Amino acid sequence: MATQEEKMECALCGFTASGKFSGDICPQCNLTYWRCSKCNFTISAARPPEECPSCHQKCEFLNITCYTPDCGGPGHIDPQL
Repeated sequence: MATQEEKMECALCGFTASGKFSGDICPQCNLTYWRCSKCNFTISAARPPEECPSCHQKCEFLNITCYTPDCGGPGHIDPQL
């Protein structure tokens, strides 16, 4: 029985690739959706900033990019995060 190959699709640019993106960053656009842990501000960037552009605090940023059909696929933010 053939197994279905896992594919990743960027939620921002729609780039698809077999397997997983390295570090959850799209190799095409190099962007990921990030959410501030203090004010919930969302930003798209390859890496999160050290200081939130909205609340101007040093905070942790959570990767909230949706990479699977379970959360809507491309163009969506994972609602469970």
